[in-house]
Parts: sequence; structure tokens; C-alpha cells
Amino acid sequence: MRYRTLGSSGASVSVAALGTMTFGKESSPQESWEQLDHYVAAGGNLLDTADSYGAGTSEEIVGEWLARVGSTVRDDLVVATKGRFPTGPGPNGVGLSRKHLAAALDASLCRLQVDTIDLYQTHAWDPWTPPEETLEFLTAAVRAGKVHYVGLSNVTGWQLQRLVGLSELHRLVRPVAVQPQYNLLSREVEWEILPAAAANGLAVLPWSPLAGGWLTGKYAPDAAPTEGRLGAAPAGAMNAYARRSADRRTWDVVETVRAVAQEHDVPMARVALAWVLSRPEVTSVVLGARTVTHLADNLAALELVLSAEELARLDAASDPAPADYPYGELGREQRTRRLQGGR
Repeated sequence: MRYRTLGSSGASVSVAALGTMTFGKESSPQESWEQLDHYVAAGGNLLDTADSYGAGTSEEIVGEWLARVGSTVRDDLVVATKGRFPTGPGPNGVGLSRKHLAAALDASLCRLQVDTIDLYQTHAWDPWTPPEETLEFLTAAVRAGKVHYVGLSNVTGWQLQRLVGLSELHRLVRPVAVQPQYNLLSREVEWEILPAAAANGLAVLPWSPLAGGWLTGKYAPDAAPTEGRLGAAPAGAMNAYARRSADRRTWDVVETVRAVAQEHDVPMARVALAWVLSRPEVTSVVLGARTVTHLADNLAALELVLSAEELARLDAASDPAPADYPYGELGREQRTRRLQGGR
């Protein structure tokens, strides 16, 4: 296992994080604990959960495991969770307000059975709460010893920059990481979010590196799924079959991943994960699995090295091809144009 620094912090995290969204839903407690044991044995040390995963069940399962393994193992881990999404029926049971986060953080600490959360992340932007209020609460949480580091998830480039700017202006806690969706079918984060993270020294922790299963080859153009999360998803959902399958680029990417995987004689998922791991901006990739077998296969992607030619093929097939302005060729030409006679 390889390790990288968590942004501008002094903490080190493994290049593969263990996502726990399946815990308590698609994975039983016993299966979840087996995944945790296997992951730590492989050298992994970044556990990612959230209070909204299974209405707190994921945190409870992780907490029971942490209590069982003891401080020797716990001290080497970076435990990350998130707050923002609904945790109760009332109007204050959601968001990034001081009121909601105070209750959400204490509840997460209790479920995880820890005194301090290593990385506490805002799960998404909250347009109804002033960002200063959120940062002031997070600063107080760090000072109280409830949180070590603060991160962001599901933000746009301007939102990331505003939060970092406010933290510096008012000398509040500064985010050290951002967690966006990033995979061969979702590369739009390269336009603003990844450059903003790099400019501000934030670690990048991509979630859904397999695009909800699309990059494993489990779906076909003429065989829409009728069961499971994808089959039940509305047309506008993130990885809904109707939306994804209507885009010719989806199948171009899937077939390119399949071809590269066949050349290496490995599962398609391993190629898709190796591509994300190869991106220079990425710190640690959040792997999700239902069983130890799935997890072990995903971890094997750490050993797969794609050639420059293979990476170029994957890049070309997955290029989101933005319009000319501001992200396309016209915008790039304007941003990189040099003065005549100058540098």
C-alpha cells in the first residue's frame, strides 16, 4: 500500500480508502467487519462513512469494529465521516447550520464510539446557511478536540474557493480535502474543481470511481436493468440507465475499458480504478464493495500500471468535450495566449 499526505495537513492516508455506504444495507454487519479486517490487513488506513449512510447504521457498524480492534489499530487509522443531509424529520434536521451540525457531530461521535473524528466533511453545499456560520462551527469543533481536520464534498469550484477564502480571511479552520465524484464517465470536475483543489493544496478523495457499476461492464445497450438501485432509479438520477445509456460516449468508454482489460486479462473494474489512481491530482480513491471478494479485487487495481498509450486511449474515449467557451479550445487558447515578444 502507498501513502500520501492529506492535503495541507500532516496526516498520511493510503491511496485506497474504504467507503462504507454499503454497510448495513448491501453488506451485513459481519460482512462489513470482514471488509474492514481485510482492508486494514492490506495496509489501508482511511475509512470513509457518513451519518446519512443507512440512517446512521454504517457509522454504528464502523464504531463497533473500532471498539473491538482497540487503540493499537485505531491510532493508525484516519476515520472520516460527513454531515449535512437529513438526520431527522424536523426543519433543523438537515443542513450546515450550527444547530444541525452540533447535533449531527455529537451523534456521529457516539455511533463511531470515538472522542475525535479525524476528518469531518460537509456532505454538500448548503445554500440556506451562511458559509461563515459553518466554518465558525467547524473551527469550534476542532478547538474542542471533536475534529482533527475538515473537508468538503460535492461542491463546485467557486464554492470550494469561497470556503477556503473565508477560512483564510477570518482565520477559521481551513479545509484540507475535497471529495468529488470522479471517474471515466464523470470528468467534468477537471474543469474547475481539481484545479481549485490543487491551487489551494487540498487532497482529492474521489468517490464512485466505477460510476455506480457502469465501468464494470455489467450493463449493455440493449438490456436495461429492471432490479436493484440502477433499475429503480428515476431517469434523472446520477447513474440512471436511461440517462447514461442515451449518451453514445458512455458505450465508447465502456468498450475502451473492456478492450484494455482484455489486453491485461483483468476485470474491467481494475482498469477503471487504475485510471483514477493514475491521475496526478488524486490523493486517495474511495472504494466501495459489498463483499471481501469485491474489495480484494478492487485493491488489486493498485498493482495495475497502465501504459501511456492505454491512458491516452481511455482519455480520448472519456473526454467530456466541453463547448468552446470557457472550457474548450477557445477558452484554453485565451488563457494560455502569451503577449507578442513576451513570455
